[in-house]
Amino acid sequence: MSNPPKDLLAGKTVLHPRNPHRARYDFAQLVQASPPLAAFVHVNQYGNATIDFANPLAVKALNQALLKQFYGVAHWDIPEGYLCPPIPGRADYLHYLADLLAASNGGVIPRGKNVSVLDIGVGANCIYPIIGHHEYGWRFAGSETDAVALAAARQLVAANPTLAGSLDLRLQPDARHVLTGAVKRGEVFDAVMCNPPFYPSLAAATAGTQRKTANLGQGRKTAPVRNFGGQANELWYPGGEEAFVRRLVQESRALPTSSFWFTALVSQSQTLPGIYKELHWAEAVEVKTIDMAQGQKKSRLVAWTFLSPAQQTARRATRWAKAS
Repeated sequence: MSNPPKDLLAGKTVLHPRNPHRARYDFAQLVQASPPLAAFVHVNQYGNATIDFANPLAVKALNQALLKQFYGVAHWDIPEGYLCPPIPGRADYLHYLADLLAASNGGVIPRGKNVSVLDIGVGANCIYPIIGHHEYGWRFAGSETDAVALAAARQLVAANPTLAGSLDLRLQPDARHVLTGAVKRGEVFDAVMCNPPFYPSLAAATAGTQRKTANLGQGRKTAPVRNFGGQANELWYPGGEEAFVRRLVQESRALPTSSFWFTALVSQSQTLPGIYKELHWAEAVEVKTIDMAQGQKKSRLVAWTFLSPAQQTARRATRWAKAS
């Protein structure tokens, strides 16, 4: 069993050591696992096999192949226009979350169905539960405000026997809330995770798509296409990711013992001071920031707990003794 890196805060430029997507995509193996991907693979000017990452259909076919080869998910699909997330970065969040739990458990990653994680905004794609269950055997609850996404997620779970019993999907009844309403009375998690909407408005999301279109070299004169898709609630939130995470901090303060760790993926470093200010106001007992990176793209995991050292010891004894 591999242990987590000693320094969670070390600067990083590559994916997590346990992330299986650290190397270039092996398209020959991926096509063997999922033959439909072959229609999108071509050789670029440097002689390397690749796909057109500006093409949403190609990106979805790549995800289907990756999920089949690495995570045993034979049937994966999402409704048209819904978020098709890049899997390597999503996997990194799960591996660093495992390190976070290990740091609170004597360096040993808690594994198995005794470990329960809440994924806020699970989406139609169910990426985090798929990876977390396969890699660590964790059970997940997934909240979602979008009824269409929730129905698609349920179909996805039903179509894959490997996911049976691993994910409890639930509708968030009030989109104004993040955590409140997603946690059932008396329910306790080992970690809460979320990938907040990045943009503060639809206009900002559209501008971001235009920039990405230019960077990918689409050269289109028509409206740009979101290669990874995404509905409004998946892409933007009033005030952006800072407002979303601050709302999560506020609501976690009202449910301080509902999870050992609360975490959020933060893409923009300039949002950190406001988040830290909220955590100080909420009187979090401990706060950690874990740097992550995929090439030039930098992000970080912000984690906090309201459990005292004595409460943490008790929680470990009752929940993780048989989960390592």
